[in-house]
Amino acid sequence: MLLIDTHTHLYLEHFDNDRSETVQRAIDNNVKCMLLPNIDAESIKPMMQLAKEFPHNLLPMIGLHPTSVKADYKNELAIVDKELKFNKFCAIGETGIDLYWDTTFEKEQKEALRHQIILADTYNLPIVLHSRNSLTQIVEVIEDKSLPRVGGVFHCYPGDTETALKIVDMGFYLGIGGTVTYKKTDLPDVIKAVGLKNIVLETDAPFLPPVPYRGKRNESMYVKIVAEKIAEILNVSLEEVAEATSCNAIKLFNLNQRDL
Repeated sequence: MLLIDTHTHLYLEHFDNDRSETVQRAIDNNVKCMLLPNIDAESIKPMMQLAKEFPHNLLPMIGLHPTSVKADYKNELAIVDKELKFNKFCAIGETGIDLYWDTTFEKEQKEALRHQIILADTYNLPIVLHSRNSLTQIVEVIEDKSLPRVGGVFHCYPGDTETALKIVDMGFYLGIGGTVTYKKTDLPDVIKAVGLKNIVLETDAPFLPPVPYRGKRNESMYVKIVAEKIAEILNVSLEEVAEATSCNAIKLFNLNQRDL
């Protein structure tokens, strides 16, 4: 059985005391591939170092997280542009819009997202979207006819069924993580509506751990708990969920199956 964690921040300081052990635990629990979304210029070095330690299991993305978009965002994007010229990445991300913490730089976040959509098209890469309190705004940007059409995933999908159906109709996947195990969530209805063909698994480690680990550090091996919950929701086997979601991830991120 192959499981793929399509969104995990294993390079962050939360794992400084047991990073290699955390990665190995995931591998030992059939999570053979973990994708690392970038945050900003400061996270590139630790992310790339970790990816080099586990070249067959950890794959980096490059992008500018919306909460890191400040007045100097163009300098940050220039660093993303440069990295794409010299290194290989599996996606542009994570990018998007976040209006939960602060709306001061909403205009700049939209401009940064537009820039990264163009990068995704230029380098033929999927885009990984962070959409906290901003689904409507992101869909509006994606539908802008002046921008190229790209594919990707709405990481940690936070919306309702109607919006989910619209998003998958636009050619995007939904990233499903630990929140699917929470009591107050619409995700079971969303998953039933869109089906396995339109979702990929993720953890967003060290954040958003699934039940029964809420309040503790999340890690990539817990993606199996997410898969088990989806299997329960759809009344299918864990193996079926693993196979379908892994095939989706392999297709979306153009992963080399020989390395998995």
